[in-house]
Amino acid sequence: MSEKLLFTPGPLSTSPAVKQAMQRDLGSRDAEFIAAVREIRCGLVSLAGPGGEDYEAVLIQGSGTFAIESVIGSAVPRGGRLLVAVNGAYGRRMVQIAERLGIATEELLFAEDEPVDARRVDEALHSGVPFTHAAVVHCETTTGILNPIEPIGEAVHRAGAVFLVDAMSSFGGIPLDVAGCRIDFLVSSANKCIQGVPGFGFVLARRTSLQECEGLARSVSLDLFAQWRGLETDGQFRFTPPTHAILAFRRALQELQEEGGVAGRCARYSANHAALMDEMAAMGFVPYLRREHQSPIITTFRYPANPRFHFDEFYAALSRRGFVIYPGKLTRENCFRIGTIGDIFPADIGRLTAAIREVLAEAGVELRP
Repeated sequence: MSEKLLFTPGPLSTSPAVKQAMQRDLGSRDAEFIAAVREIRCGLVSLAGPGGEDYEAVLIQGSGTFAIESVIGSAVPRGGRLLVAVNGAYGRRMVQIAERLGIATEELLFAEDEPVDARRVDEALHSGVPFTHAAVVHCETTTGILNPIEPIGEAVHRAGAVFLVDAMSSFGGIPLDVAGCRIDFLVSSANKCIQGVPGFGFVLARRTSLQECEGLARSVSLDLFAQWRGLETDGQFRFTPPTHAILAFRRALQELQEEGGVAGRCARYSANHAALMDEMAAMGFVPYLRREHQSPIITTFRYPANPRFHFDEFYAALSRRGFVIYPGKLTRENCFRIGTIGDIFPADIGRLTAAIREVLAEAGVELRP
């Protein structure tokens, strides 16, 4: 194979046209580049759903975690309190960021195989000293679980708090009504469901909530309000932008629309996931999550109960055949993950699972469906 297929949660396999879009140089102050940034920002807002006119799109250099830190460090004022609902590694990362920034933070813990319970969030928000902000991960990439952000958002709204959502692995791939879910700040990344390349994250911010961030940032480079103001003033980034990644993302947004928008992309991801689940079950692999909690984004599988199975060897053998999967990230169980997003299709899932059968046979690993 000329290149490997990535069955991961990002970076992802990208289309030839997205790769081709990077094969040119543009200056950061070039009128064409500034127009591309404006087009991207408008395109992102259009994906927010009804009420999108109340939101602003802000691009932040770096990985998605940079954008998460930008929001937490810019939106929560000194003296504010943050509640983070956690059922995986990326919820824990938000806690780590907030605590490192000196923000009073409380962690509301859930099992990694259970979605966040909006009722418990509601109870926590009304117990003791009020929280000014609350945060949750929409699709927790640790397992692939999908958290119910609409009722969580209602609970946060009733408490009068600001709602922060990490939609890193869901935005653009799962239909989402940002305003309807009462989201004030949504964060995602270029190299996820919109199928661009790494280089920047982005924030969809309710305009009124964004305006309240002025002067609050704990960082110069991650000042969300200053970044927005710079883009609004002259269309330029305050610091050097990832020009090639932005050109690729503009093409990726066009491809999303050509596929039928978020609904069309979700349909393909769901078909990928269904094909994967059928084939893995036929081989005898056991998924970590119950079906009703599983997203079509990434799926976690338990290690087979066979002494001949060694994940590092399994991973390397698949990689040599041109297929890249993902190790597990659970705290208590040995698992691995397979992503079903990116420029991959059900036929690619078939090729991957055929390779898995071949690798298992070579290793003498027998599973019982």
